[in-house]
Amino acid sequence: MNLTDAQEGKEYIVREIDTDDEELNAFLFSLGCYSGEPITVVSRMKSGCVISIKDGRYNIDNQLAAAILI
Repeated sequence: MNLTDAQEGKEYIVREIDTDDEELNAFLFSLGCYSGEPITVVSRMKSGCVISIKDGRYNIDNQLAAAILI
């Protein structure tokens, strides 16, 4: 299951990042989004969602959310 299927307000654990783009992997790692980290979908919008990782909130698009497997 990826982040686009996640319920709002429920905490999940990131299983893996499914992308071949090293720059995208590095970006997500800099946010604290990597295997084993808890992640929560705070709210959903038409073009993406707001996620909470560690102590930060980030707005990501649906393509990025689809690459985060939970």
